[in-house]
Amino acid sequence: MVAVPIELLWAFIGLILTIIGTFLQAFITSPPWEWGHHGLQAYPLGVTYQIGAVLLVGCMGGRNAGALSQIAYLALGLSGFPVFTGGGGLNSYQDPTFGYLLGFLPGAWICGSIAFLAPPKLESLCFSCLCGLLAIHLTGISYLMLGHAFHWFNKFAPSLLDSLFMHSVYHIPGHLAVTCAVAVLAYAMRRLMFY
Repeated sequence: MVAVPIELLWAFIGLILTIIGTFLQAFITSPPWEWGHHGLQAYPLGVTYQIGAVLLVGCMGGRNAGALSQIAYLALGLSGFPVFTGGGGLNSYQDPTFGYLLGFLPGAWICGSIAFLAPPKLESLCFSCLCGLLAIHLTGISYLMLGHAFHWFNKFAPSLLDSLFMHSVYHIPGHLAVTCAVAVLAYAMRRLMFY
């Protein structure tokens, strides 16, 4: 378990990291053995660090910190602050990606719950991050299905199948790479911080 002051600190850190991660594209470098031939090259993953921030706060601060940070993030965005990719405001529910933002809440909570079930091991932190990522995608997919069924999205929105590919399937490889990086980072940080 994490002490309450530490949870609150991680909730604040998680909010800031989620906002910053919204606007930072994730990259991966070329393998080290190719640096001598072609130099250090970066390749975009097609995703941002937003989900990485959500999972990191769950791994470091636990379920309460993860959930609080994402409640604050959603509240800021819905109140009009431009912290979402598409801006912010109450009309954000009409964006097909809004379900994924809603998924940050159960994703952070699940990740944080599993991350503190046992002493930190790389495998358990990776599993907790994967469970959080799964929760985010399942929530987003459910929202897409509801949005298409109840016509929440504008008339120019792509079909449900196209939306599923555009917002989930195409992003899964990038999200998996970020998830693995978060698990390694969380493992190193928790070892350094002795918890």
